[in-house]
Amino acid sequence: MSFQSSLNVSVSGMAAQRQRVNTISENIANASTTRTPQGGPYRRRIVTLAAVSNDRTFEEELRSQQRSLDTATEVKVVGISQDNRAPILRYEPGHPDAYVAMPNVNIMEEMVSLMEASRSYEANAAAFNATKNMAQSALDLGRNV
Repeated sequence: MSFQSSLNVSVSGMAAQRQRVNTISENIANASTTRTPQGGPYRRRIVTLAAVSNDRTFEEELRSQQRSLDTATEVKVVGISQDNRAPILRYEPGHPDAYVAMPNVNIMEEMVSLMEASRSYEANAAAFNATKNMAQSALDLGRNV
């Protein structure tokens, strides 16, 4: 695998995890938003990630993996969808609607997802730095010869 391919994989992973962190932050910020411009409570959003597709069949991909490790795969955000879970109904006697439809955002679930995305970002950053350090070491070896 080339240094450039390794760096591209890490950068695409960091960009995808940054999008996850932004979406999770939006979910947490809107955990008590009961009315949106579209009507009804805020609906939790979910980021969907996928490997960048290549135009090879499974058999071709398998054979290329057996021959070499030069086929690095990148990750990208393929979409942000809304969670289909129903809103949470809460009785609040002081509210004009009495029964208030609350967003389907579970703060504990969002915090766990936020920690997971943060750790994934850190792992990609560490891989990027390791690749960069290996490239620098290779250049240093060339200078000393």
